[in-house]
Amino acid sequence: MLQILNKEFILNQPDSGVDEKIFRFPEKILQFGTGVLLRGLVDYLVDKANKQGVFEGRIVVVKSTDGDTAEFTAQDNLYTTHITGITQGELMDQVVINASVSRVLQSNAEWREVLRAVHQPALQTIISNTTEVGIQYVAEKIGETAPASFPGKLLAVLKERYDFFGGRASTGFVIVPTELVVDNGRLLKEIVLKLAVYNDMPAAFMQWIENDNQFCNSLVDRIVPGKPRNLTELEQQAGYTDKLWIDVEPFLLWAIEGDAHTRAVLSFYAADDRMLIAPSITPFREQKLRILNGSHTAAVPLAFLSGLNTVYECMQDDYMRHFFREVILHEILPTIAASCPQAASFAQDVLDRFANPFIAHKLISITFQESSKMNARNVRTLTRYFERFKTLPEYMCLGFAAMLLFLRPAREENGKYFGLRGTEEYAITDDNAAIFAGYWEQFTTAAKLVKQVCADERLWESDLATIPGFAAAVTAHLEGLLQHGVQQYVHLPQQKN
Repeated sequence: MLQILNKEFILNQPDSGVDEKIFRFPEKILQFGTGVLLRGLVDYLVDKANKQGVFEGRIVVVKSTDGDTAEFTAQDNLYTTHITGITQGELMDQVVINASVSRVLQSNAEWREVLRAVHQPALQTIISNTTEVGIQYVAEKIGETAPASFPGKLLAVLKERYDFFGGRASTGFVIVPTELVVDNGRLLKEIVLKLAVYNDMPAAFMQWIENDNQFCNSLVDRIVPGKPRNLTELEQQAGYTDKLWIDVEPFLLWAIEGDAHTRAVLSFYAADDRMLIAPSITPFREQKLRILNGSHTAAVPLAFLSGLNTVYECMQDDYMRHFFREVILHEILPTIAASCPQAASFAQDVLDRFANPFIAHKLISITFQESSKMNARNVRTLTRYFERFKTLPEYMCLGFAAMLLFLRPAREENGKYFGLRGTEEYAITDDNAAIFAGYWEQFTTAAKLVKQVCADERLWESDLATIPGFAAAVTAHLEGLLQHGVQQYVHLPQQKN
């Protein structure tokens, strides 16, 4: 019978990379959330720094959801991070034992312990990932028990810190939300201050929040599939059981808006050059939106309609692999390279990530809100490309045509629309589905349909009909897809160059 992963077991493994002194490091971070993204990205970076002797601090984790913390306690808060995937064209397979977490507190049952944690002078950082809905204003009174909302919990923690240290200067936190919301730090600060006003909190305390705490916008990027399906097999290879085991991809990015003070407090950033603290994270957000998300949106309808089901399958298919490379390297990258200095290397990383055989990213899930994503991610790329080259990005035009075909409904039922891939039915999960259904029903020719769609101001941030040649290029592709079928059309001689 295998031994459970815990402190005693790991300290008897000389090649584990975990030294006994790590368990004596002070608590420096309060983390809201036990999810796999935090454990696979933030906690990974802290653990890496600790092992390099850079940070020498551990993390108090607050579990805000229902359920106990028994799995963490049983393993002395240790867990396995299994890094698998493609990096620089090579397969990576590495197992790391993470020893960054000192304890995990259940917010409802152990709220007083959460508050007492911030009495420690060394604890200067608060990090969160409470999902996007976590950063929302909820009008609630702060009392003796744990507030319901994350901003409420944060306000209570700040008040405890303020009261314990008597409101002294330089006792505040560096607060870094990692929720996938634009300007997440600024938004969180606004909500906390609004909630403080709702609770009639002292003006001096609110001034302390303003002046002594730094709310940082941040952007995180790492795919963390979580617990693997073949965990039993992996445990046999590792020689122990681990109920907290997580798989992660090799790539990671954590960009934080901050200054010298931010870097001093978050000194673990020095352990990995993929954690970046800069005056602005706009270039990193832009490159992710345009290259990673934009290429997904441009390619997925075409790939799905051709019979493929995952991003990895796309990278094994000769044509779709070519499509992704052309869209990313020759159509998107030239439009942002000047404003995003790391975009070229990021583009190569994205292609590696798409080729990761250990991640099954389903195409149909990426098509959720396809038309809105096309607008947010690719319309500006289209216009930038034309402005720079006075010609059109051909593969993006094809992707746009494939989107129109994907959004053609075969039937409607109770306001829900369904398309057909061969004889297989799929759900069209798009808030604009009725608009596209109306166009497909109204117009009998591709040219008329494309012209009306391009000019519809409800759909696009700019009038696509005004881009010279765009509607004609999309029409030609749509007619070809309709006439030949997707698989045959993309392999026609003129489409294979």
